[in-house]
Amino acid sequence: MKRVLCGLIIALLFNSCDDGNLTQEVISFDTVTTQSCSTNNIIYKIKGQEALLIQIPSSSFTNEPTPVGTPTVIDINSTNRVVYRFYNGTISSSMFCETIPPSTPTVTDEWIATAGKIQITTTAIKTTNATTGRTSITGYNHNIVFKNITFAKQNGTQVYETFAFGDYSRTITPLVFGFDETLEQCPTSKQIYNYNSGEAVTLDNIDTNLIQNQITPLNTPRTALLGTTNNKLVYRLFTNGVVTPNYFCNATIPTVPAISQEWIAEAGVANVKGIIEVTTTNVLNSYTHHIVLKKVTFVKGNNNFTLGDSYVLGDLITTN
Repeated sequence: MKRVLCGLIIALLFNSCDDGNLTQEVISFDTVTTQSCSTNNIIYKIKGQEALLIQIPSSSFTNEPTPVGTPTVIDINSTNRVVYRFYNGTISSSMFCETIPPSTPTVTDEWIATAGKIQITTTAIKTTNATTGRTSITGYNHNIVFKNITFAKQNGTQVYETFAFGDYSRTITPLVFGFDETLEQCPTSKQIYNYNSGEAVTLDNIDTNLIQNQITPLNTPRTALLGTTNNKLVYRLFTNGVVTPNYFCNATIPTVPAISQEWIAEAGVANVKGIIEVTTTNVLNSYTHHIVLKKVTFVKGNNNFTLGDSYVLGDLITTN
């Protein structure tokens, strides 16, 4: 009897072993770098013979940081797809980005996500100039997490309450601020402005005492604080058109060229940030007003960047 029981136990053990068709029960890509394809909106991670793929519209990744604790949430469906695959050989990026993918290796197992959410938390990637303190936005990082994701497998389903995919970063061209130092002023509104073919910076509703045809004492500039109404500093980036002098000094902002980005400077705080300094010199009947901005931060939505410790807005020339 003992021999019979031992034989049955051994038989059960062998029958419960894998039959050679490998099925991954745990997906782990924590230490793998995210890659992407520019042609088909596929974001993926590959590790040996495994691949984890996301295919969602590129518009899902915006150049705007998400509020703290409020990620972008996207439903997993036939448009927003998540797929896990296991291949019979080592794979490379050419498997996913080429128009005609290689014929080998081939897929031996595939899990398709049928339900769940994709959460995307976006933050700006910034660089800081060590000399000036100016920050530039060079890209955006998108941290991706799956919530309550359900995978359909050959032998059933597998659910993850929280599954961290990881970071996906995209670079952008930083704002140039490619202005010369020659400022202009509108005769009626007194708006001060500077521009090039694709950018403009304006200083609106300035304090009347800032620009005076009087020489300032040595090392004693006139000062004021930036504000949201008076002394309002605005930077605009344009698309589909060239900025000309006709754009300025109008009662309403023209619609052409179109504005692609608009950044407004934060209100200043005395002796801390958002400070305007004007130094006036005189040659014959001309007065040069040298305008410097101290510790200015520009804001757009949840985004911001700084002009550094000191930024020369430029020189405005007036006459008696």
